Amino acid sequence: MQKLQCISPIDNSVYVERPLATEYEIQNALSRAEGAQQHWKQVPVSERAALVRVAVKNLLQKKAQLADEISWQMGRPIQYAGGEIDGLAERALYMADLAESTGSPLADIALPEKPGFTRFIRREPLGTSFVIAPWNYPYLTAINAVVPALLAGNSVILKHSAQTPVCAERLVEGFIEAGLPEGIFQYLHLDHRDAEQIIINGGVQHVAFTGSVAGGAAVESAAAGRFLSVGLELGGKDPAYVRADADLEYAVASVVDGAFFNSGQSCCGIERAYVHESLFDEFVRRAAALIREYRLGRSDEQSTTLGPLVRASAADFVRDQIDEAVAQGAQAHIDDGDFPLDQRGSAYMAPQLLTNVHHNMRVMSEESFGPVLGVMPVAGDAEAVALMNDSEYGLTAAIYSADEKAALLLGDQLQTGTVFLNRCDYLDPALAWTGVKNSGRGCTLSGVGFEHLTRPKSFHFKIKP
Repeated sequence: MQKLQCISPIDNSVYVERPLATEYEIQNALSRAEGAQQHWKQVPVSERAALVRVAVKNLLQKKAQLADEISWQMGRPIQYAGGEIDGLAERALYMADLAESTGSPLADIALPEKPGFTRFIRREPLGTSFVIAPWNYPYLTAINAVVPALLAGNSVILKHSAQTPVCAERLVEGFIEAGLPEGIFQYLHLDHRDAEQIIINGGVQHVAFTGSVAGGAAVESAAAGRFLSVGLELGGKDPAYVRADADLEYAVASVVDGAFFNSGQSCCGIERAYVHESLFDEFVRRAAALIREYRLGRSDEQSTTLGPLVRASAADFVRDQIDEAVAQGAQAHIDDGDFPLDQRGSAYMAPQLLTNVHHNMRVMSEESFGPVLGVMPVAGDAEAVALMNDSEYGLTAAIYSADEKAALLLGDQLQTGTVFLNRCDYLDPALAWTGVKNSGRGCTLSGVGFEHLTRPKSFHFKIKP
């Protein structure tokens, strides 16, 4: 029997092993999901929302346990890991409230009266949603797709990363304990081939994938000719722009946190910064001082503020970007020797701040997904916008400024799914979470997100006189 292994980045031990689903188990899960969904779509939205709220309560009660498991599976420092469960609750509860609110995006769409006719548009669930979730935020990325799909009347099959298999189990467990009918929400531990075959062979009507650009391309290829609804949340190389009128102390703290939280392993983390030339030197000085305060250590130690990357190969990928940039003339501001655990070939990596960088360097154009930030001076808004848009990605962009009107004008020029002012690296569930260019397509969260999990069905009745 084939198995997956989760190797903990803390100490390279095997944290858990799980058998991969057999062909029979896969087909049985698909069949159960299809059958259960026929009943689930008839359940009132208020009852679906009530079950979501109970499931959230169940998961919050296990927050300490889930945090410990997150820490061991993917390496986030234990002092921060529980915050992900709070974030899960915020998103799930908002979507539950929205689903049954007055003017719900799931309600029938009424049309102006026309004598002799009854006309309206109904939002019907798609069927079974296949959610493929990543390891970096194992609960938040999954819940973005799972809860809205359930609220819309779909069944869900969750395939989680091989790095975070326990998270899939805990999510389903929380909903089953809440009383969710059997077959509505299931998980399968799968390899890439079996996940691809589920998309190719049918049985699902929607695929929600969060991961790499290459992974998204593979999903689109598998779905070709199936006329599936496909949502892709892919990579990012998200920029920040610090204008001349920004609160510098605040901007430094926010950008540094956005770049180095979760060891930089965030699709919407800040990976490049553009700072007005009048603030540049002081920004770099303050940022370097703040970065040196991080404590690189084991994720299970309370004093750790910067944990290991998910695996040694991921850390060495970022190190190679940095080394190449330095060889091309970049200046490194952080001494690796100040972080004793840093060692090439291990998942433990010191953070780095680079200046004298440019867009011909991989570290400024290629997704890093690690604890490194490149910073460039700019003369003004036009140069900043041009550099921010000079990327194959377009997930989020952050502006730091005291001028909201100016930020709005800049935001209209940015090729990105979300524009932040004076914050970064955050998902507000009331807003559409979406990307452009190689950051993907489709949408999760907000009322708009429900549109991607339902299909419109028009009713046109002529009433006899």
